[in-house]
Amino acid sequence: MSAVFVGMPKFPEAARGALADTQLRRNLYRATRTIRGKRAAVVGEVPDWEELREAGRAIKEHTLRNLDRYLEQLERAVTAAGGQVHWARDAAEANRIVIDLVRRTGEREVVKVKSMATQEIGLNEALEHAGIAAYETDLAELIVQLGDDRPSHILVPAIHRNRAEIREIFLRRMPSAPRDLTDDPRELAEAARRHLREKFLTAKVAISGANFMVAETGTLVVVESESNGRMCLTLPKTLISVVGIEKVVPTWQDLEVFLQLLPRSSTGERMNPYTSTWTGVTAGDGPREFHLVLLDNGRTRALADPVGRQALACIRCSACLNVCPVYERTGGHAYGSVYPGPIGAILNPLLHGVSSEWDASLPYASSLCGACYDVCPVKIDIPKVLLHLRSRVVEARRATPERLAMRAAQYVLSDPGRLARVQRLGIWFGRLLARRGRIRRLPGPLARWTDARDLPAPPAETFRDWWERTHR
Repeated sequence: MSAVFVGMPKFPEAARGALADTQLRRNLYRATRTIRGKRAAVVGEVPDWEELREAGRAIKEHTLRNLDRYLEQLERAVTAAGGQVHWARDAAEANRIVIDLVRRTGEREVVKVKSMATQEIGLNEALEHAGIAAYETDLAELIVQLGDDRPSHILVPAIHRNRAEIREIFLRRMPSAPRDLTDDPRELAEAARRHLREKFLTAKVAISGANFMVAETGTLVVVESESNGRMCLTLPKTLISVVGIEKVVPTWQDLEVFLQLLPRSSTGERMNPYTSTWTGVTAGDGPREFHLVLLDNGRTRALADPVGRQALACIRCSACLNVCPVYERTGGHAYGSVYPGPIGAILNPLLHGVSSEWDASLPYASSLCGACYDVCPVKIDIPKVLLHLRSRVVEARRATPERLAMRAAQYVLSDPGRLARVQRLGIWFGRLLARRGRIRRLPGPLARWTDARDLPAPPAETFRDWWERTHR
């Protein structure tokens, strides 16, 4: 299992279907516009925002360059605090570790805090196959789970659903939902609260991820807005946290920087409503057992790429999704992964490689407008990585349109006579197709260019011919 939704088509085919869904586009436009506005307002209040971004970038770069040292320090600190650390090379190993830990407790139900890492490895499906029921407690994740759906956004997994659709899901799948439930957000939230309350009070095992891990103390950190995370992290007897190895930061002082960057970039808030931290286990307070599963699953592959490794600095704020014109029109499902949008377009190929058609299509799912880089709180140069991955896609294939086009260009441009003849032929052909000063549609595969724009008709002669005629 991996971050990929099994059976998803390549991005171009998936995007075509999404573009035809007018309700989806309307939902995405409203939601992303609202989040963008809130983010811009709170970021504008911080006079040293750019300095904070640079500090976040520098901390992440330093940590990734010394990742082995900080992970070993983290393991020692967690163990000293009474926790147990498990290392997982891939999704299958991580799922096997978690299932064994749950079975050891004798329980058949777990509650979950929102976690990208557990979605990445398909943990819910693996638990179900093992006879263990997993209940999502984040409101948006609950909507996705009850609707037999897939997440389409990093921060707001159900962003593609509107209130009326959520109401129908609750009435259909939530036995405790009142029959007169409306689509008022407060009523929907209250219905979810009542549905989850029993699970919180009876669950003996919880599964979480973590936004950050502090190496110097072995402390894990979860930031959230609903308090469901705090209920999961404190009430059950056993807590299992599955966390990507890149989430470590060296010190609490480093954590301070990210606790300023993350809420403003993600939810447009000055600070997170709930920031939960825990270090191992404490007698009489919180879980009696704590297990940390450190997940690789392609991260060391990405770390080995000198250009692409910066993608591992991502703090999952989703700011790049909210400003991306491609994401706003296609939604997250078109990316075929739990990591959608610009960051998903680079992270997925870095984790898996570009050998598959699906991974190879993602670096092209961008207009390269640069808006994602402008808003990234840790200054990941997503356009640069996209271009880098596109070059890897071309290098991995012997016969691609780009490679053939470059070879043809090399042949033409290497000889002045050939260039002159091709220019004259292009002018003749272009003027043959032109109508009233515009080429409305080019033939064959070239039509994909003119389908989206008009092409001016070429001039009557080339610059070379004009120069020879006027400067003999």
